[in-house]
Amino acid sequence: MGRWRPPPPKSSPYITAEGHAALHSELKDLWGKRSDVVSALSAAAAEGDRSENAEYIYRKKELAGIDRRIRYLQKRLPNLTVVTETARTDRIFFGAWVTLEDTDGDSAEYRIVGPDEANRHAGYLSMDAPLAKALMKRTIDDEVTIRIDGDERHYVVLDIRYS
Repeated sequence: MGRWRPPPPKSSPYITAEGHAALHSELKDLWGKRSDVVSALSAAAAEGDRSENAEYIYRKKELAGIDRRIRYLQKRLPNLTVVTETARTDRIFFGAWVTLEDTDGDSAEYRIVGPDEANRHAGYLSMDAPLAKALMKRTIDDEVTIRIDGDERHYVVLDIRYS
């Protein structure tokens, strides 16, 4: 039996159509990968002594991780609300691409998405993140200040677009 984990904090149930399709694709891929892992696990189990069989132990842990993710996706997907239309205005809402400039003059572009599709490297910012919460309903040329771990950061909204 695994170690007890406290439940994660509730996150927003919103997702874009692309993110919803990606999660469905991931679930389908996991079922395919699971059957391969089960085959490898049964082959490793047939080798004999399981207590010293590294392949068996590795495959058991891999299977547990796959099952955990499948369980999560099966619980999460029915509860998600796919946002297909966003009010295309001059304000920042869910699904907006936002260009920000910090006090150093560096600019960055972010898209405000649901927590299930957040990816810092791709510029996808969870709507539950402090920066996204501060950006909601702002317009171009608004100044945004956020405080993270005692550090205060200032941004200016340069551009808002929906696509």
